[in-house]
Amino acid sequence: MTASTSTYTDFENLREQAVALRREGLSRRQIRDRLHVDNNDLLNRLLEGEPPPAWTRRPNAKDDLRERARELRLAGRTYDQIQLELGCSKSSISLWVRDLPKPERKRTREEASEIARRGWEATLRRREGERSATKEAAAGAVGELSARELFLVGVALYWAEGTKDKSYARRERVVFVNSDPGMIRTFLAWLDLLGVDRESHTYHVMIHESADVPAAERYWAGITGTAPGRFGKTSLKRHNPKTTRKNVDDTYQGCLAIRVRQSADLYRRIEGAWCGIVGAASAAVRGNRT
Repeated sequence: MTASTSTYTDFENLREQAVALRREGLSRRQIRDRLHVDNNDLLNRLLEGEPPPAWTRRPNAKDDLRERARELRLAGRTYDQIQLELGCSKSSISLWVRDLPKPERKRTREEASEIARRGWEATLRRREGERSATKEAAAGAVGELSARELFLVGVALYWAEGTKDKSYARRERVVFVNSDPGMIRTFLAWLDLLGVDRESHTYHVMIHESADVPAAERYWAGITGTAPGRFGKTSLKRHNPKTTRKNVDDTYQGCLAIRVRQSADLYRRIEGAWCGIVGAASAAVRGNRT
C-alpha cells in the first residue's frame, strides 16, 4: 500500500467516526475533543454534508411570522394591530408587507396610541421569550464539567476577577471579590476541587452604607454556607451626595470578598496555570492557521 493510499484510508476512517458522532447529536466542539482533531479545516472536511443537530441551531420562527403578517395585512390590519397579535417589531413587519396595499385608517389618535402601546408590550414579551429560550439552550449544552474543565474555568475566573501580584506591589495572596452569586459559588467549588480547606477562607461584605447591611450579610452567608458570625467586619462605602446610585433595589447585596489565608503558593500555581492556558491558546490558533 502506498503512502497516499494509507493517508486516504486514515481520512475515511476518521470521517466515518466523525459522521457517526454527528448523527448521535454531538456538536463540532464535542467531536473535535473526542477525535482530537485540532485543525478546523480538517474538521470541516470530515463533517462536510452533515447537518448540525437540532439543539445547536438557534430557534427561528421568522418565516412563519412573516407569512402570518402578510395574511393579516391583506385582511386590512395596520402595523400596530399586527404587532399586537404577533409580537414582532414594526421594522420587521414593514419589510415583510411593504409591497402590499395600505389599509384605510378607521381609528382615532387615542385608539392608535393604545394599540401601539399594547403592541410594544407584546414585542417585549416575545423578545423575553426568545432570550430565555436561547439561554436555556446554551445552559443545557454545557452538560457536566469534568475536574479538568472546572480547573481551567477557575483559573480564568480568578485571573479576570481576583487580586494579582504586580512588580510594584507584591500581592502573592488569593483574594476574590465579586457581586455575582454564581461567580462566588463557582469560585468556592474550584477551591474545593483544589483541596483548599474552607476553614482557611475569610469572608467580608463590601456594600454601600445606605443599603440593608444585615440583610446583605445574611444573604452572602447563605450563598457560602457559612455562619454570619464567621464573617469579618463589613466594609461600608460612604455616600457621595453628588452622585445618583442606581443599585438601590432589593437585588443589591453589595460584593463579597473571599480571602484564603497563607495562599502565596496557591497564587503562584494560579499564575503559572494561567500562563499555560495563554500558551496553549496561542498554539491552538497557530495550529488552525496551518
